Amino acid sequence: MNEQCPICGLEFGRGDPGYFTGAMYVSYAISIPLIALLTLLEYFFLPGWSLFRLVLLASVLCLPLIPAIWQYSRVIWIHFDRWLDP
Repeated sequence: MNEQCPICGLEFGRGDPGYFTGAMYVSYAISIPLIALLTLLEYFFLPGWSLFRLVLLASVLCLPLIPAIWQYSRVIWIHFDRWLDP
């Protein structure tokens, strides 16, 4: 990851070693509704399956999205931090 934005010069790390720990919560807030929505859609197509199987399938379907969710959660965290503490 770049230390600074090549266009505006914004420091991504803000100097703290655990700066992006908050992005973990943002990632969780993005992933859980996505898994819930996929589980609901799967329920309509596979009504005989148990809830455990549906959630497991939705989680497996979300695995390829983890890198995108991780990046967007960091971007959202940076925007939130800049809004809260410019």
